[in-house]
Amino acid sequence: MGAEWTNNLSIDMPKIDSQHQELFRQIDILLKAWSGGRGRVEVVGIIKFLERYIADHFAVEERYMIKYAYANRLAHMAQHEVFRTNFEKLKTRYYQTGADDDLIADMNELVVDWFRDHIRFVDRALGLYLKIMMHEGRVA
Repeated sequence: MGAEWTNNLSIDMPKIDSQHQELFRQIDILLKAWSGGRGRVEVVGIIKFLERYIADHFAVEERYMIKYAYANRLAHMAQHEVFRTNFEKLKTRYYQTGADDDLIADMNELVVDWFRDHIRFVDRALGLYLKIMMHEGRVA
């Protein structure tokens, strides 16, 4: 179990890439702490980080999509909403039953696996679109 950022996850949009890198860094901290037997202390901090991250990061992407009339924005935003819903379920589960190996595995799957796929396919398409807009002088 690990959350390592790799260059193949870059979408060549510095603000979005730096947010993605920070997400992977934070989750890696949790996973390393958990495997070292001290993860219970880290879980609540990661949940709070994820609450802020989801609000801030998705808002950045969604502002770009709206501002630059991204044709696939509704489907992209729908994926964000599915993630928000699944995260809320995971968070509720944590507050009801606490952290255990299953919760950490599910968090890893939800956050790391979902974001890897989302970045590789959905965010990369957005990044390509924004690069075209930049080339045409439409993105500052």
